[in-house]
Amino acid sequence: HLQCLSHTMARPPLVSPVDMTAGHSDWLITFDDGGKSFLHPIADLLEDQGWRGWFFITTGRINTPGFMTTSELKSLAARGHVIGSHSVTHPARFSALTPDQLLAEWQDSRKRLQDWLGLPIETASVPGGFYSLAVAKSASAAGVQVLFNSEPVSGVSKVADCQIVGRYTVYRGMTAQAAVGLLTSPVARWRQMATWNAKKLLKKVAAKPYRFVRERLLQAAYRERS
Repeated sequence: HLQCLSHTMARPPLVSPVDMTAGHSDWLITFDDGGKSFLHPIADLLEDQGWRGWFFITTGRINTPGFMTTSELKSLAARGHVIGSHSVTHPARFSALTPDQLLAEWQDSRKRLQDWLGLPIETASVPGGFYSLAVAKSASAAGVQVLFNSEPVSGVSKVADCQIVGRYTVYRGMTAQAAVGLLTSPVARWRQMATWNAKKLLKKVAAKPYRFVRERLLQAAYRERS
């Protein structure tokens, strides 16, 4: 997949939280949660291409089975990758938290990362894709400058002092050509957006069954990592 991307895209992935509303044609690669695979093999494979990635960390899971240790996290940052927050506890439905709970998740996770790394933490991603205006406002209040959600859109919006950036997902089993298509083909992006909107509707009308199945799949994935 990375080789196919490198042969297609003229520019390497963006690794600086610059003003994303400027209309440039940069792209980036992001990863959520903080599993051990972040360092090996993901960072290794990116660096083989001369690239760096954006890694969002659920801080409450650091130093637990299947996830990175603080020393591994420090190594990832030292190697030039962008580190951001993915909350402290990764609640099952992040947008259902109270404003105070949302603020605490962002503030505490940023503080832990800054204490561990000695670096400013200005970026974050929304756990589980459960985004709302309250989520964005709390992130801005906590000092997050760039917040990624899971909505497959190319445009960038702004809430208070925080830029809101959508993301397209490379799923397990997706071909390299299909992954490149998300960058080069408006039709491919439209298809993923249509699928995402259908899933969003499912989350609303069948929230409990959806979360039950999702949590079981995540638990199985974490067991596989460990």
